[in-house]
Parts: sequence; structure tokens; C-alpha cells
Amino acid sequence: MTFEDLEPRPARGAGVMALGREDLELYSVEELNERIEALQAEIERSKAAIAAKNAKKSAADALFNFGS
Repeated sequence: MTFEDLEPRPARGAGVMALGREDLELYSVEELNERIEALQAEIERSKAAIAAKNAKKSAADALFNFGS
């Protein structure tokens, strides 16, 4: 066990909330473009997670509704 294991985990969505509070005036145009690319990659990752969860749910629904 490490000390990191004992520290409380950040609340869900805390990172996204923190992003919304950042002062964008501190970033250059290049940094803002990099930020957009990173956020778009995170959106795609989230969409892939949603698709995977929907596929699992559909498979479970099909399994349990097989006899209906």
C-alpha cells in the first residue's frame, strides 16, 4: 500500500469542472489549439465508452429477453 492509496480520490467530474474555471487568457493560440485537440480526443474516448456500454447493455438485454 502506498500513500497515494490513502489519499481521497477527486470527485467525479472534478477535472472537467476545473477546466471550465481556467483563465484562458493565460494560453497562447498554439496552446489553445493543443487544448482543443486534447479535449476532442477526450470526447471521442467518452463516445467510445458510451458505445461499449450500450453494446454490453444490448447484449445483456438480448440474453435475458431470449425466451420472450
